[in-house]
Amino acid sequence: MFKFFYLLFLTLGHLLGAPFIFFWSFKEKYRHSLKARFFLKDNFLKSEPVFWFHACSYGEVKSLEPIIQALKEPILISVTTNTGFELAAQTYQNLEHIEVRYLPFETLLFAWKKNLKRLKTLVVTEAELWFNVFDTAQKLGAKTMLINARISVRSYPKYQRFSFFYALLFKRIDLVLAQSKEDKKRLLNLGAKKVVDFLNIKRFSKPIIASFYPKNPSALNIVLASTHEGEEELGLKAFLEFKKTFKNARLFVAPRHPERFKSVQNLLQDVLKTTRFNLECFSSKGFVECDVLLVDRLGELNNFYKIADIVILGGSFVKMGGHNPLEPAFFNARLITGEYIFNQVALFELIKPYRIVQKEDLLDALLDYKNLGVARFLENGHDLNELLAFIKH
Repeated sequence: MFKFFYLLFLTLGHLLGAPFIFFWSFKEKYRHSLKARFFLKDNFLKSEPVFWFHACSYGEVKSLEPIIQALKEPILISVTTNTGFELAAQTYQNLEHIEVRYLPFETLLFAWKKNLKRLKTLVVTEAELWFNVFDTAQKLGAKTMLINARISVRSYPKYQRFSFFYALLFKRIDLVLAQSKEDKKRLLNLGAKKVVDFLNIKRFSKPIIASFYPKNPSALNIVLASTHEGEEELGLKAFLEFKKTFKNARLFVAPRHPERFKSVQNLLQDVLKTTRFNLECFSSKGFVECDVLLVDRLGELNNFYKIADIVILGGSFVKMGGHNPLEPAFFNARLITGEYIFNQVALFELIKPYRIVQKEDLLDALLDYKNLGVARFLENGHDLNELLAFIKH
């Protein structure tokens, strides 16, 4: 009965919203995803998958790579965003047993049902809690899993307001692999049945180095990574003071979003124009010896982590929730982060040591870099083979 009213309500919303969705679909950001998801344009299944993986966007698709590459059976990968689709399509374009599609809206999922007769396991990542997706898979006799599951402290009260809905939804999920003990507690309170504290699956993904840049043995390389507005100026000013003591220091600034590259360049030039230090842009000069290098090209961050002595991880000195610390830890850099890491707590639990500092203490942390220690992965009781066993059996 609940499912009937749930789909009836969504169908009415879908019909009423269709003209607006169609209008938004002409925007570059949604050009392909909205038409595929809400109007099934070029979005019917051609294969009959045994395993179905669903991920929201780029980061979730990336985290699934080690799992998907270890399976040889027919696989369906569904996504909800353009960036996730592009990554999945590019990564698996030469593998005939893998089909990549946008996830249809709940009211249109019936269009896939006839192709899901062989489905053995549905694997959904993080917080993609689509009721009809789990319900459809369960009714087809498939095992249903939610992996890398998380519910942040901030979002938990919102989930609690709809506890009736989530209690029904979790009846349709056979196994939940939570990112942390805290996530496990919150998921159990919402009605999840079998929950395993599995930690974050992103630890199974080894960073790929696309280009190898020279590491000057006399240089002290600092990467100011995945920065947001306000963090470039903060990091640059701390660096300029730090360089008075450590003359061999160099700074690589890598903004999080490409649309900010030009404004960050202007900011760095304004700050540096009163100094004797020079700024170079990576996109125009490539890797050069300089005081400050603006990494204004996507896909370069791991290449710079490889030669980093110190990484200052952005998104954490402003209230963005932080960014992934596993990649700099993989290269054993000394790691500094701001205090706002509420979206990355589970990932920080996987590494040690690192230092959390407030804005005003960034320079002091840099000056004390020799005592930071290099970040390393902590041992835990779960591995990729265990995860694959959950999926296969």
